[in-house]
Amino acid sequence: MEFIVSERIRYQLSASVFVMLMRDGELCMLRRKGTGWMDGSFSIPAGGLDAGETIGAAAIREAYEEVGVNIAAENLHHVHTLHSKTDGRTWLGHFFQATIWEGTPALRELDKHGDLQWRPLNALPSETIPYVRQAILCAAAQQPYSEYGWD
Repeated sequence: MEFIVSERIRYQLSASVFVMLMRDGELCMLRRKGTGWMDGSFSIPAGGLDAGETIGAAAIREAYEEVGVNIAAENLHHVHTLHSKTDGRTWLGHFFQATIWEGTPALRELDKHGDLQWRPLNALPSETIPYVRQAILCAAAQQPYSEYGWD
């Protein structure tokens, strides 16, 4: 049997970053508003990877943009990777955790978030975005990888 070798086309995924700010066993959570997507649901500081940016730098930037904290690179720890299929697209979510930062977390994007709450990991809001909940719980259980939305 002869195999025909064809040119392989690499599939490219978009990447998102999520930052678990932990203080005294509680997680900083944000309620979405005014975005047209999952408004009323809770998430954590998060966003997309910009061109020319590393995953770690994106996480540090998003934490500053969304809640106003400065995290030094050495205080940002990768805790989970999520391969997700949502709304017909696939992407990778990189979840980081920080327990040390400068500044006091506060809402900075009032057009996107309407509430900031500190919640214990065992009492996440019922309105938490499902894939965010899954990744947070996997990170808490020290599971480095999970998949969401793949039937």
